[in-house]
Amino acid sequence: MQMPDPDQTILARREEIANHLRTIVPGEGVVVSPQELRVYESDGLTAYRQPPLLAILPETAQQVSEILAYCHAEGIKVVPRGSGTSLSGGALPLADGILLCMGKFNRVLDVDYDNRCVVVQPGVTNLGITKAVEQDSFYYAPDPSSQIACSIGGNVAENAGGVHCLKYGLTTNNLLGIEMVLIDGSILRFGGKHLDSPGYDLLGLMTGSEGLLGVVTEVTVRILPKPETARALLLGFPSSEQAGDCVAAIISEGIIPGGMEMMDKPAIEAAEAFVQAGYPLDVEALLIVELDGPQAEVDHLIGRVSEISGNCGAQTSRTSQNEEERQLFWAGRKAAFPAIGRLSPDYYCMDGTIPRNKLPHVLRRMREMSTDYGLRVANVFHAGDGNLHPLIMYDANNPGELERAEDFGSDILRLCVEVGGVLTGEHGVGVEKRDLMSEMFTEIDLKQQLRVKCAFDSKALLNPGKVFPELHRCAELGRMHIHKGKLPFPDIPRF
Repeated sequence: MQMPDPDQTILARREEIANHLRTIVPGEGVVVSPQELRVYESDGLTAYRQPPLLAILPETAQQVSEILAYCHAEGIKVVPRGSGTSLSGGALPLADGILLCMGKFNRVLDVDYDNRCVVVQPGVTNLGITKAVEQDSFYYAPDPSSQIACSIGGNVAENAGGVHCLKYGLTTNNLLGIEMVLIDGSILRFGGKHLDSPGYDLLGLMTGSEGLLGVVTEVTVRILPKPETARALLLGFPSSEQAGDCVAAIISEGIIPGGMEMMDKPAIEAAEAFVQAGYPLDVEALLIVELDGPQAEVDHLIGRVSEISGNCGAQTSRTSQNEEERQLFWAGRKAAFPAIGRLSPDYYCMDGTIPRNKLPHVLRRMREMSTDYGLRVANVFHAGDGNLHPLIMYDANNPGELERAEDFGSDILRLCVEVGGVLTGEHGVGVEKRDLMSEMFTEIDLKQQLRVKCAFDSKALLNPGKVFPELHRCAELGRMHIHKGKLPFPDIPRF
């Protein structure tokens, strides 16, 4: 994994840059100590580490504007960072870049029940939004497993999902507006409390842009009233293929559960030992299917799903009888990632998306790859929308195992594209999948995407080295070079 070579002139100006930034963010807002910078050297993709030139913690949008305007004028790279939970290396620092940390933007600014929305700063945690409105029986639907730690600004940057995204959508489906700062210091607003906006969908463009186009300083999200009833089923199957077939069968019957998650045997055993959620240990695959809505509808759908799962070979079926039991079912699923730490000293969490009907085939191929690479893999994923999260287990202390794990992960992502899926469902591209983008996109596709980047950041100062496998200068993207006022090949007809 290669990152842009550090600019030695910027490294030599470190103290000068720090002193100027202290005039914008006084006090302890600029971090330069090597020991203190160790906190910021990595994000959730801990295999890669790189201390930044320095870190800065602004508290206002105006401070962010002044920081970016200064960096734009001086040619200094900037990496935006929320809570640092990115699993794709999206917030990996640069040796010659400023790490712009948004953790102090942590206030809920407005709760508007009439318009069913909340305005928050980007450092507010995902779960914090629900906590702000749950006393009035409302909640924020997207709920990544890291929701206790991940910030809403990071959710916007990566278009995060969660266990309930099948029915209620990803971040983009629940986002109403943002305030953001461009690299030249301009402060813009896209969307707002209104339902829709005229013109180009710039809000959609910014969602999932991974910090390459601007820095979000305020977020307006949709909140929903809690369903009248919500119950979850635990369905155990003798094989992952049968569980995958059940997923497709439920959706094909026109049933859209609030959430539908799948775990294979290694993940089941680890989660049960960690949380003691009551998961069956004599099955090869487990589905958690949540149904919500009016009680009569939920009762009816539970019967239909039970029947479908029986026809698909389910050997165990258990339905939550109260809210505590439903939450316990989900607690095991949401703790699956840390629980894998009980099985292996290190693991590599992947993220790819496939068509639902390809689940059985992809699971078979992953088992074959696991044998070929000599590495165990546990599978935890959002089965309803085909978003896979294979957890490849390895020991970084054993020479070559990290590299094998990365190669294994790359082959899984190539398989996702091969069967009609995509490289990422919610974790983003970052540095992890950057060099696989050509597996999915042609050079023309990538250059068109890069032209959008150039329209917002012509100097490529925002989060460089991420997403695009080859960093072209904006001037190289089809612009004609004119030397001393003369066009090249002036005799060629121009149109």
